[in-house]
Amino acid sequence: MTTAPVEERVTLDDLTRDPYPIYRRMRAETPIVDVPAARRIFLTKAAHTRMVKDNAELYSSNDPKTPMERAFQAHTLMRKDGDEHRRERMAMQKAFSPKVIKTDWAALYAKIVSDYLDRLPRGETVDLFKDLCGPVAARILAHILGLDEASDADMQRWSQTLIDGAGNFGFRDEPFAKSDTANAEMNAYFDSITARHVAEPNNSALSIMLNAKDPIPQSQIYANVKIAIGGGINEPRDALATILYGLLTNPDQLEEVRRTEAWTDAFEEGVRWVAPIQASSRRVMQAHQIDGIDIPEGVTLMTIQASANHDEDVFEDGHLYNVFRAKAQHQAFGNGPHHCSGAQVARKTVGEIMLPMIFERFPNMTLNSAEDVVWSGFGFRGPLNLPVTLN
Repeated sequence: MTTAPVEERVTLDDLTRDPYPIYRRMRAETPIVDVPAARRIFLTKAAHTRMVKDNAELYSSNDPKTPMERAFQAHTLMRKDGDEHRRERMAMQKAFSPKVIKTDWAALYAKIVSDYLDRLPRGETVDLFKDLCGPVAARILAHILGLDEASDADMQRWSQTLIDGAGNFGFRDEPFAKSDTANAEMNAYFDSITARHVAEPNNSALSIMLNAKDPIPQSQIYANVKIAIGGGINEPRDALATILYGLLTNPDQLEEVRRTEAWTDAFEEGVRWVAPIQASSRRVMQAHQIDGIDIPEGVTLMTIQASANHDEDVFEDGHLYNVFRAKAQHQAFGNGPHHCSGAQVARKTVGEIMLPMIFERFPNMTLNSAEDVVWSGFGFRGPLNLPVTLN
């Protein structure tokens, strides 16, 4: 019997500060490794993470050890498989479809981005993470979900609180206390707008779910909206901030991206380089082996897509931001049945609209100091600030 080696040295604080050197060492020495601090066996190689995500029968999303259910006060679609998962996922999928994005949302996205860029002061130093990336992501998502009256501040606070709770792998009390408060606020707000969406059907996710011929239970409608709030702000927010950092610290690449209008490539490289959603959990349904390592039934695996996206077997110098690297498929949006529903929205808003518009408005924008940018996060990761001068 060959069990996974145990990594006692690594703490959640270590992973939150900077997981990439740790993952690099794990890929080289112990690519399948038990990390007691996270209560999970980490899979750090791209082939392993993809295999697990693609096989929902052997690797269930219904992880009883996840903090997500506690944070969201619900058994969400993120922790369901098969027909049950598909029914809840498809209940709101129309709102995220390419057709609806084009007909209902694309022009609105562009207007929102333009309006928020108009608010930024030319020639001054601002924190784009706080003043642009977060608010724009919040406003766009509010419209997609049908939460138009919710403020940017509330949307961002709810999102971060849910994310902090879902990533609370140490099960500390404080993050869950905050998520309880956020859940109560969201439930009250959803209750207050339900009648309007029923009376005035539209293509927002909430309205689509409420007006379905065979609707899912209201509790699960609310849970679906919360899942979208949790991931739908932090992912485009962190992706945009990451890509801006990558381009501004690589001016030669920025010049070529602008010349060739390779904004989509800049987007894909950014989410590969620092995946906004870094890791996911799966429960093992049957004992088996992965590359000679025994994987017992019932254990929880953690697929580390952040590590998979730097895997030397797939990406040369994966630790570097390089828009023009040899093309290879990243796993930032996952794969298999739980592939990110909002991937096309993020590509449209960040890659096609926001990036070119930002650099059109501020062609000589400069990052004040790369060393001053603070990065953080284990389950979810991105910069916490982005001080730039808008020239």
